[in-house]
Amino acid sequence: MMKSFFRLLTELYSRKAISRVTGAFAQSKVSRKLIPRFADIYGIRLEDAEKPWNEYVSLNDFFTRRLKNGLRPIDMSPHIVVSPVDAAITGMGPISEGLILNVKGQDYTIDEMLNFSPRAVSYKNGFYYVLYLSPTDYHRIHTPIEGDIIEKEHIPGKVYPVNEFGLRQMRRVLSRNERLITYMQHEDGEIAVVKVGAMNVSSIQYVSPLPQRPGRGDELAYFQFGSTVVLLMETDTFESRTDLQVGSKVKMGQILGFVKRKS
Repeated sequence: MMKSFFRLLTELYSRKAISRVTGAFAQSKVSRKLIPRFADIYGIRLEDAEKPWNEYVSLNDFFTRRLKNGLRPIDMSPHIVVSPVDAAITGMGPISEGLILNVKGQDYTIDEMLNFSPRAVSYKNGFYYVLYLSPTDYHRIHTPIEGDIIEKEHIPGKVYPVNEFGLRQMRRVLSRNERLITYMQHEDGEIAVVKVGAMNVSSIQYVSPLPQRPGRGDELAYFQFGSTVVLLMETDTFESRTDLQVGSKVKMGQILGFVKRKS
C-alpha cells in the first residue's frame, strides 16, 4: 500500500512545472541561507569549493560550484576513458543486441535511450555505465575523452527521481526523463554522453562557450540538482576496468576503462 502511495506521489511531483517551482526557489537569493545546512546534511566539504560559501548567490549557485584546482586530477594515460562525474555506478556492462539489461531490475533499449536516433545502431553491442550523482556529489560534467562534438540532442521528458527508489519502482525512468545527449567522435570510435534530468532538476546546462573539440576532462555541462549520466561506448571500442562493479564509487577524472585501438 505504502509503495503504491509513494509511486503516485512521485508521479504527481515529477511534472516539469512542479519541478520548476522548486528549481526557482533554489535559484533565489533567499535559498542562499540554506547552504551551510545543506552542506552539513549531505556531508559536503565547504573547503573544497572554489569560493567561500557566502560568495554564492543561491543554493543552486553553490550546488553547481566548481572545485579548487587540483582536487580532481585527470588521468592522462593514453587510450583511456575517464569518468565524466563523481558518482556511484548503478549499472554497467556490455550492451547485448541493443539491450541494456537489469539496471535495478529493469531493461532498456538503446533506441529508446537515444530517442530512436540513427546513431543507436553504433552502440548495439557496445558498453554502458549508469553513473548516479547524489546531492553530496560534485555536479559538473566533464568530457570522458578527447574528441570532436559531432551532434547534440535535447529530449524533453519527465523528471522522475533517478535514485534507488526511482530506478526500481518507476517505469524505465532513464529513457522517460528529460535528456541532453552529446555525441563525441574520438580517434578510435564514438561515445554518447547521456545526461538524464531528475526530480527538482530545473535544467541541464552546457558550459559556455562549449568547445568543438574538448580535451579529456574539460567541462561539458552541469546539473542543477542531482541526476545521472549514462555513458555509452560504441561496439568493439572499449574494455572496462576489471575491478569496477555496480556499487563502485568513482571520481571525475579516474579511469573507467581502455579504448580498443583500430588496427
